[in-house]
Amino acid sequence: MNNQYQAWIGKQSSTRALVTAYQADALTATLDRDDPPYKEWDVIPPGWHLFYIREVVKLRDTAEDGHPKRGDFLPPIDLPRRMWAGTRATYHKPIHVGENISNVTTIESVTPKVGKTGQLVFLKLKNEISGEDGLATTELQDVVYREEAQSGVAAPEPPPPPGEAVWKRTIHPSSVLLFRYSALTMNSHRIHYDRTYVTEVEKYPGLLVHGPLTFTLLLDLFRRENTDKTLKSFSVRAVSPIYDTHDFVVEGSPDGENAATLWALNHEGRLAMSAEAKF
Repeated sequence: MNNQYQAWIGKQSSTRALVTAYQADALTATLDRDDPPYKEWDVIPPGWHLFYIREVVKLRDTAEDGHPKRGDFLPPIDLPRRMWAGTRATYHKPIHVGENISNVTTIESVTPKVGKTGQLVFLKLKNEISGEDGLATTELQDVVYREEAQSGVAAPEPPPPPGEAVWKRTIHPSSVLLFRYSALTMNSHRIHYDRTYVTEVEKYPGLLVHGPLTFTLLLDLFRRENTDKTLKSFSVRAVSPIYDTHDFVVEGSPDGENAATLWALNHEGRLAMSAEAKF
């Protein structure tokens, strides 16, 4: 490992929040669900803790790309493009409206590599979300930092879907959807809402759909199709980017009695994200 990152291994950051019905209702509306309003002590869906344990950063402490400046909690990785790469979540206990929750984030590893597109640094984070009755959710999150896009270098073609879909939903990634999700998660990364920045500075063809938004949509598809199931774990891996320039689909199918495979496909029918659910 590059010794310049060694000092960041094991560093921790913590946040606390009150789980409110308002935030859950706002997400319900953003996902176009017809659920009744949340009330005190209702259980929020697995994964929705994300909308409460948001990292609140002063405006002066944000970098040019809209992310928090590096070098405080996050290591000073000198690569401009940051992308969420996946999450492995285990759900131990439910979280309720009206409950005080906390999250402790630990930097597990920082790993420099060289790939086909140049220099890469992989950052692994562990989130431990606890409610008033103890540990509720554990997440292992992967983030990748990359070099600027190289002109004339084509990205590899993503693979086809992993199976035949039993469940399917088409998503229109409007700029309104991306903005609302950014607001709900306090995510000011400009690649999701600033078209001039994303196309001229980071050289993407359009606004990027948040990886966690696709994760949320896959979780939501599972809930829509399995109303009687209690989710135990959900693991997702980002495969290729999705842009706001075309609609995309989230799909899935059962995989035995207590598991399911889900995925997201871009407008060309190629894999953008894969997921495994255990219940």
